[in-house]
Amino acid sequence: MLTKEDLECLERKGISEDTFSEQLRRFQEGFPYMKVERAAVVNDGISVIDEADKSAYIELWRTYLASGCNVVKFVPASGAASRMFKSLYAFLDSEGEMADSEKIFFEQIEKFAFYSELNAKCKRNEGREISRLLELDKHKTIVENLLTKKGLNYGFLPKGLLLFHNYTDAPRTPFEEHLVEGALYAKDSKGKIQLHFTVSNEHITYFKSLLDAKKGGYAYRFGADYDVSFSVQKPSTDTIAVDMNNEPFRTNGELLFRPGGHGALIENLNAIDADVIFVKNIDNVTLDAYKQSTIEYKSVLAGLLIKVQKKLFEYQESLDSDDVSDDQLQKMLTFCETTLAVTNKFNPLDSKEDKKTYLKMIFNRPLRVCGMVKNEGEPGGGPFLCQNPNGTISAQILESSQFDMSDEKQVEILKSSTHFNPVDLVCAVKNYRGEKYDLTQFIDENTGFISVKSKDGKELKALELPGLWNGAMSNWNTLFVEVPIDTFTPVKVVNDLLRPVHQG
Repeated sequence: MLTKEDLECLERKGISEDTFSEQLRRFQEGFPYMKVERAAVVNDGISVIDEADKSAYIELWRTYLASGCNVVKFVPASGAASRMFKSLYAFLDSEGEMADSEKIFFEQIEKFAFYSELNAKCKRNEGREISRLLELDKHKTIVENLLTKKGLNYGFLPKGLLLFHNYTDAPRTPFEEHLVEGALYAKDSKGKIQLHFTVSNEHITYFKSLLDAKKGGYAYRFGADYDVSFSVQKPSTDTIAVDMNNEPFRTNGELLFRPGGHGALIENLNAIDADVIFVKNIDNVTLDAYKQSTIEYKSVLAGLLIKVQKKLFEYQESLDSDDVSDDQLQKMLTFCETTLAVTNKFNPLDSKEDKKTYLKMIFNRPLRVCGMVKNEGEPGGGPFLCQNPNGTISAQILESSQFDMSDEKQVEILKSSTHFNPVDLVCAVKNYRGEKYDLTQFIDENTGFISVKSKDGKELKALELPGLWNGAMSNWNTLFVEVPIDTFTPVKVVNDLLRPVHQG
């Protein structure tokens, strides 16, 4: 039973009573598992681009950029960096015993890009440099100056604002690395570079201050006009938390809502008016010396996107005419299977009108090309071919939570996956008339999931919305392309910054 205060809370967030009730129903009934046909592998769902096509796609993208198109680089950047320092937080709470990861951190501390600033904080706050604090076994004091307000406050800041990389002129944050990347593959014919970062409310002023301080230097270096915008996750995309009996979880009598996960960002993506949108996570950056592969394959993926989109637009125009032939329809059906990896398994296509209706349904959707990396032990979702409610089998990016682990066949399919998703997407979000799709109409609402968390020492259940590159894009046309492992250089824990791609 919702109280007056509950209703006022829902109104403030922009959440309807129907949405609230639907979320409670999800906790009670759960989400259905995906019906997975098989893992996408090379030559069956995943394409490998040869050198000749690679060059052609890069040139196609360069030509497209020069044509006056509207391109945006979209970077989810709201994640807090606190998880990067999980081991260091555990060390602070320990009796002083160091795990191997902490030993490595202190042994190589001078290699981190934030070392100089951290050293200055230690001198100011403790009267001693880091080297002396290490000699005095003051390791926890160093960590406190790294993570807490008295020092660099890295436990509060998001990843995008941490110093990741050392250069001869000055260290760089991931935010700055994305400014550089944007200049190298997304600058239009007028020198304009559009970037959009999704950030949290508490950090947006920090991002804007960094942009004001750095934009001029990068604009001069690359001869570019930076157009950088920010958005925050909408409160209306928060989800209610429940207790272990599926009753609304309350703190001090008030309903507890939690962010709905990165799937909520489909709303932010939907608000962007662009012809092509690149999507890449904030922490997936590298030093300039290692950027070439990333730049090349971003252009390759984008060139392929433009080629396939052109063909889709031609087909859609033909379908809207009255004189499309049976031969043309057959070519389109073949294109569905061979290029879009969409197989019609359950739709009867007995007549010409049946085929036209089916093809219009398939073609009239947003398009994305997704880079996929060979699985070498990194975490992440993967590419699969799945049954859909519309009677087709198509390419989907799935997490392990979407598999029925009690079904041996489904478990075997999961284990047979050869690639994983590094979040390397290029998206086309307009139809052949130039009208922007409403991306919220292409979400599979059945692809969310429920996780167990805690609040004030009490267990609760949290509801995750369909993930941005999972269920939120479930009804897009999707192409998987193998990309090199060196295009994926994420920083999940602080010691990842000691890898060669972050050290030079």
